[in-house]
This record gives sequence, C-alpha cells and structure tokens, in this order.
Amino acid sequence: MPQNNFLYRRFKLALPFWTVICPIIGLVILLITPKEHSGIMDLVMGVSLITVVLSAVHHAEVVAHKVGEPFGTLILALAITVIEVSLIVTIMLSEGSQNSTLARDTVFAAIMLILTGIIGLCLLVGGVRYKEQLFVKQGVSASLVALSAITILTLVLPNYTTSATGPVYSTSQLIFVAIVSLVLYLAFVLVQTKRHRDYFLPEDKSAEEEDAHAAPPSNLTAVVSLLLLVIALAVVVILSKKLSPAIESMVVTMGAPKSLVGIIIASVILLPEGLAALRAAKRNRLQTSLNLALGSALASIGLTIPAVAIVGYFTGFTITLGIDTKSTLLLILSLFTISISFGAGRTNILQGIVLLVILATYLFTTIVP
Repeated sequence: MPQNNFLYRRFKLALPFWTVICPIIGLVILLITPKEHSGIMDLVMGVSLITVVLSAVHHAEVVAHKVGEPFGTLILALAITVIEVSLIVTIMLSEGSQNSTLARDTVFAAIMLILTGIIGLCLLVGGVRYKEQLFVKQGVSASLVALSAITILTLVLPNYTTSATGPVYSTSQLIFVAIVSLVLYLAFVLVQTKRHRDYFLPEDKSAEEEDAHAAPPSNLTAVVSLLLLVIALAVVVILSKKLSPAIESMVVTMGAPKSLVGIIIASVILLPEGLAALRAAKRNRLQTSLNLALGSALASIGLTIPAVAIVGYFTGFTITLGIDTKSTLLLILSLFTISISFGAGRTNILQGIVLLVILATYLFTTIVP
C-alpha cells in the first residue's frame, strides 16, 4: 500500500506530456519557419500557438501552487509583461520612428482587454455558477488606485502638456513619467507581497483549504514548469509577431482599420493570463482572478513606459503616448465602472455583463470609428 501511494504521488506530480512537448514543438516551428512562408505554415503556427498558450496556463498554475498567492499570479504577470516589453522594444529598434504609437496602442489595448474583457468574463462566469463571489476590497482598491493614476499620467496627460507639440511628452517629461510609473508599480508590488499581503489572499478560506489538501509539486517539477512557462510565453509572443502580417492582410481584406491588428496581437499575448484568470473564477477563486488581471494591467504599463522611455532617450525617437478623445472616454468609463463594481466586496452577473458591453463598444468603435 505505501508503495502504491508513492507511485500515485509520483504520477500525480508529474507534468502531463503535452504540456512539455508543445512549447518545444512551438520553438522548433519558429526555428524552421522561413521568413517568406505560405498560408499553410500560417495555419500550422496558429494551431501551435493555441497549444502553447494552453501549456503556458498549466505551467503557470503549477508554479502558482508551489509559491502560493499572491506570488504565483505575480510571476505569470511579470513573465508575460517582460516578454511583451522585449517585443515592443525590438520592433521599435528595427523599424524606428515609424512605430511611434506602438507602445501606446499595445498598452491601451492590453488595459482595455484586461479591464473589460478578462475581468468581465470572470465576473460573468462566476456570477452564473455562484450567483455572488467574494474578494478582499482592500487589495482591489489598492490595485485600482495605482492603475488609475498610472494610466491617466501616461495615456491621457500627454494630450494636455504644452512643452512638445501633439500628444507627446518632452524628453524631461517622458523621463519623469517613466520614473513615476516605475515607482508606482514597485510600490504596488511591495504592498502586494510584503506589507499588506493579506489584502491579496482569498477571503473565502475554502479555496485555500482545497489547495492545502492537494499535494504541492516538488521543487524539480516547479523549476521545470517555470522554465517551460518562460519558453512558452516567449514562443507565444514571437509566433504572434510572425503571424501579424497574415493577420494584417486579413484585416485589410475585411476593410477594417489597421489599429485592429494591435488588438488581435494583444489579445493573443494575454491569452495565458486570461485563461488562468477564467479558470480561477470557475473554481470560485475570484481573488486570484483579480490579482492576475489587475496585476497584469499594472505590470504592462508600469514596465513598458520606462522601457520605451529609455529607448526613446538614447535613439531620439518620438514616442506618442496620448490617446484620442474616444479612447480616453472609454478608459475612464472602464475604470469608473470597475471602481463601482468592486465597492461592495462582492460581485454578480450584472457587473460582468456591463464590462463586456464596454468591451464590445471598444471593439466596435475601433472597427467602425
């Protein structure tokens, strides 16, 4: 009997074969795909992209189970954001001033997709299954305070400064805002992981008890999952970049604005976070979903702006950060709606529906401006 239990534990802790092989296959496809390739290769890369995203979600959950909350969600958010920033900086350096709005478009799309899409779906699914879900108001409030400040300072304020012409910051202003963004994000991480970690732990202790009964993965399993997670996220981003010409061609054929390409790419990059958050909501762990979603939004803007500012400073590129009036209204509406929704400490299906309607409005007005 003890031997059987030992074998059972070993089998339970082992990583599923497909979660190990899919990132590796995706990496091989990237290496063998020529710069000029056919539509069949695009289809192969698209299928590979989906499998790699699913494996990334699994490895993120393994790592999160090992390190516990809120460190697990923080690791996934940071990993995706660092790779996203690397992609943006690489494109900027390769294409120069032609992509002066790349960082703005990517960050704004990511924030809108997270605030209205990921959180909206989590609230909708949680509301359907459990009617109401609980979370810790102090943690969500801290996230929203930091996110509101950093988004307005980076995406809205440039429209009203006068040192430079247009929706851009002057060099000194850009450096100042980059420092402020980094300070706000680091302060949030300190609060989340050290000073007020209890704000970001589930209020419903049944979820913690359920995790406690499940044996945590071994150190070796956790390390392997972490490495595979990083590889999977890198493959997701690079595959998205390689697929972007095909996506752009499809968007042009549809007659839609080119800005839709950025939204599609951002949604693909955010798929691992979105699926992980959705699965947590299905298990009545809304706090985990919110930690992942709001933490990802903060990491996306808090790390991207400083990186872009450094590139702009040393290359002399003009970085356009200010969003237009329509986008500003949608951003403020999203932040306002979420702040009201999370004011009571519990959520229901209506709040999820409202957020998804705002998402639909954002997408529709992007296609039909």
